Amino acid sequence: MSAELLSALPTLAALEAEARRRGLLLRLQVSRPLGLWTLRVGVARPQPLALLGELKGWALPTAAGLRLDTMRVQGERTAAVGALIWAACFAWALEATPCRRARLLAIRDDETQHRRLVRYFRQLGFSPLRELGGGAMDLAPRLLWGGAGLLMEGDCAEGLRRSARRLAQSQPSTDPR
Repeated sequence: MSAELLSALPTLAALEAEARRRGLLLRLQVSRPLGLWTLRVGVARPQPLALLGELKGWALPTAAGLRLDTMRVQGERTAAVGALIWAACFAWALEATPCRRARLLAIRDDETQHRRLVRYFRQLGFSPLRELGGGAMDLAPRLLWGGAGLLMEGDCAEGLRRSARRLAQSQPSTDPR
């Protein structure tokens, strides 16, 4: 990624071009049932076709409405995949929705993994909001998020900046496979 792209927030089009330059496909699938955006961001290797990573989420038609749910990266030579997915998600939110903040849950399935998630999300610019535990007041949010953990919130523009920086620091693969 060029220094020119890092001087300002990269657009979704610039991120798609960066993915192509790296021999990857970046695709967003967006639908809007009942005024609620649903989002799926995927990064794949074209030959042979292999999904390397994806993120799922949804957005409410408010400035604080972006909710990020499932992030997965798998396979070999995936150094840039996570950063590309996060950057595309934040760029889409800033370009196509009124969302300026995003929320996610650092799930607490395993304590070691939970600490890694919290550290990773902090590096993306997310800050803790509150713990979702086993109390009665947490039942509805736990059903929504799919478990207990630390609810975190971040600024979409800051997340895009940090993701773009990570993307620029990762070396593109020279092997087209």
